[in-house]
Amino acid sequence: MSKPNLVIRNALWRGEKTALIVSKGKVLELKPAGEAIELDGAEVVDAEGLLLLPSLTDAHAHLREPGHEYKEDIASGLKAAAFGGFGQVMAMANTNPVNDNATVTELMLAQAKASWPKGPRLLPVGALSKGLECRELTPMAELAKAGCVAISNDGMPVQSAEFFRRAVEYASDFGLKVIDHCEDPSMGLGLGVNEGRVSSLLGLKGQPTVAESLHVARDILLAAYLDLPIHLAHISCRESVELIHAAKAKGVPVTAETCPHYLVFTEQDVDGYNTAAKVNPPLRTPDDVLALRQGLREGVIDILVTDHAPHADFEKEVPFAGALCGISGLDTGLSLCMKLVQENALDLGDVIRAWGTRPCEIYKLKNNAFAPGDPANFLLFDQNTPWEVTPDTLHSKGKNTPLMGTTLPGRLKALFLKGKRIV
Repeated sequence: MSKPNLVIRNALWRGEKTALIVSKGKVLELKPAGEAIELDGAEVVDAEGLLLLPSLTDAHAHLREPGHEYKEDIASGLKAAAFGGFGQVMAMANTNPVNDNATVTELMLAQAKASWPKGPRLLPVGALSKGLECRELTPMAELAKAGCVAISNDGMPVQSAEFFRRAVEYASDFGLKVIDHCEDPSMGLGLGVNEGRVSSLLGLKGQPTVAESLHVARDILLAAYLDLPIHLAHISCRESVELIHAAKAKGVPVTAETCPHYLVFTEQDVDGYNTAAKVNPPLRTPDDVLALRQGLREGVIDILVTDHAPHADFEKEVPFAGALCGISGLDTGLSLCMKLVQENALDLGDVIRAWGTRPCEIYKLKNNAFAPGDPANFLLFDQNTPWEVTPDTLHSKGKNTPLMGTTLPGRLKALFLKGKRIV
């Protein structure tokens, strides 16, 4: 039997005090606290009062490099990821140049290895169409070979059903899942505010929920017809949840994600022309929030993602119509979800599944379920130490969040990847 080189004592795993025993970067055993352990010179960490969780996987983030390093670069994005508890980050393709060829993919991976050689791990998402222009498919075999783990046209909706069909078929040849941004471009593309009472009071043109749900319905029908999987990005409204629920009941191979901000904030947070709350798809109504929470608890919504979209101050500190859409979320995603756990809106199992187990299943990534032999990728979370969200407490270059100035009730204490402490 392998000798342990790291022992985490007294950590809380699913409500029980445990001891995690690690050897050579892998889980050796997870056992109840108090049982005898052969330390044999192993490093011992007392995690009294801390939650033990598998390291998180963020399956939808924008790290901006190459081309927009003034917003974020791979080094700063992975730093925010590490301090947010993420061991793996899937980086979307809307870089400049677009990640539509192996050269860009390889550059991204090289930058990640140079800045964070021990992790967090960068997992590039390749572009679905060249230049994200929906005219010509990318060389997906080349992208897969270079290291891309999925394909997406990111924030540029694919309006042509025929083009999208061919993309899904082509991607499936290389084992790549397509992630689709569900938005009808003819119905208020990227307006950043929900069509409803708040948009009317502010005198802003809003985007209706049907702009998303129409596109969701199309993708569900295509997935059923082709019998090929499609992943639906950042779901924001009740109609979409209901469509996905019905599709899954019929066995249609669709999966879906939402973001912490859609579980917490509503269109009311845009009041006062608050550009920090301008995001695409827009924040919706309290009823949509309730539907998303229920959908997540029931597994209709499979995973949580940050949709981390950092911007420079000057891109947000402008009149609402001219401000860019996006919320910076890698630093705050876990803490915000743990706040929902404390409020009994979610339970800890939802968080573990949606940030840990399920994204790894969908994208065929290594997962830590704390079984013997699993990678020793885990975090310790301090649920009893509040922290204030300020520019100085965020590690991302992007400070654009409606949480700025608020207090969250708990924060990451440590992140371990392959048994080595990263932060």
